[in-house]
Amino acid sequence: MLHKTTLYTLSLLLLLIGAAGCSVEPKPVPYGEANCVHCQMTVSDNRYGAELVNDKGKAFFFDSAECLAAYALEQPELSDAAAYLLVTDFTNPDNLVEVDKAHFLQSRELPSPMGMYLTAVADEATASRLQQEYGGRLLNWEGAKDAVRNNEKPE
Repeated sequence: MLHKTTLYTLSLLLLLIGAAGCSVEPKPVPYGEANCVHCQMTVSDNRYGAELVNDKGKAFFFDSAECLAAYALEQPELSDAAAYLLVTDFTNPDNLVEVDKAHFLQSRELPSPMGMYLTAVADEATASRLQQEYGGRLLNWEGAKDAVRNNEKPE
């Protein structure tokens, strides 16, 4: 029979191990390995990936900001409860940016994987510089979702 102290220690250890495995954190987008939750295409272009992490820590991957936006519009109960909604910074592909802090450029000169021409960056200055170089219009997350909802593509 196990001693009470040993049983307590084992229980505490199992609790700590379980809690560590359930952390709610963004995951690196597995380019070339994951399929987009929305369109089922392989997530392949590391300049355009996106991610939703639910409140339990499960990550869902998208091949573009427009797929994440479409999913958020179709599944508002999941996106509203998500711990993270993230897009890849076009100019720094290893950096994921929260959608509410991201700046989006919609320009025909920067074709995104699903043809909505949405490119996300982390800061306004970079977005402005890209707009000067490629034309198009600047959007916030709500504007990006509206463009996807209305299937608005740049002229």
